[in-house]
Amino acid sequence: MPLFDSEFLKKLEYLSLVSRRVFRGSLLAQRRTMQFGSGIEFAEHREYAAGDDLRYLDWNIYARHGEFLLKRFQEEEDLHVYFLLDCSRSMGFGDGKKFDLARQLTAALSYIALADLDRISVLAFSDRIIDHFPLTRGKARILPLLDFLKKLEPQGSDTHLGQTVREFVRRRQRSGLSIVVSDLFAPTGYENGLNQLRHQRYEPRVIQLHDPREAEPDFLGDVELYDMENDTTRKVTVTESNLRRYRTLFAEHHAGIEKYCRNYGLGCTQSNTQVTFDDLILRMMRAAGAVK
Repeated sequence: MPLFDSEFLKKLEYLSLVSRRVFRGSLLAQRRTMQFGSGIEFAEHREYAAGDDLRYLDWNIYARHGEFLLKRFQEEEDLHVYFLLDCSRSMGFGDGKKFDLARQLTAALSYIALADLDRISVLAFSDRIIDHFPLTRGKARILPLLDFLKKLEPQGSDTHLGQTVREFVRRRQRSGLSIVVSDLFAPTGYENGLNQLRHQRYEPRVIQLHDPREAEPDFLGDVELYDMENDTTRKVTVTESNLRRYRTLFAEHHAGIEKYCRNYGLGCTQSNTQVTFDDLILRMMRAAGAVK
């Protein structure tokens, strides 16, 4: 089945319509910036200072009270949304459903942002940034984005979010919302990368995906384990005790990510690949208070 077929595009438009009704301040938070002069919504006055533009004086206040006050308004500013898409080889585990779901989620959330006139960019990474869809705006850009996502393949060695973010934040760009779509199976951990995004005011959100077989492996006895990220193998004897310990570590890893995000007030969505992309986005909307 094609990754982005006509049914997928229909679902994108549906999700965009659902999101648009309550979009501001929900799934993808909008920013406002304070401006002088005309704007969308009056915010406040402030006292006139030498050098201020007299056009922005509130002459009604001056006529009634003789005070020199400037009008300030809140003006909406388009949001920059950066997707950090994990393309390490662990994302291709099994039949590749995890990587397909990650790309569908990236496409769908990008479309929602583009439909609201925000700007999006996608960085594909593994141990480093391996490809980049430049910052763009407008719904018409969804087709070039889909072409970009279709051509991506799992590659590289190990997931290194910290190194990727170091490269990312060095770029000359405006800060914004950063959405990390990954399994977060990273030997060097995920905290360093997310910390850098927080400290550089990129407002990270996390979407963590896993294959059900990664949570519940179903093999026992003598097996040869293959690390698909660094091409190493290891012969081991798997016992029931080993599997219990593995399940505990897997659960602790997921719980640790959820706790990290909760502690720092970050959006966090965790799911297996049995959930479809549209159901997962609707779940995210419900969690954000967007839909019932």
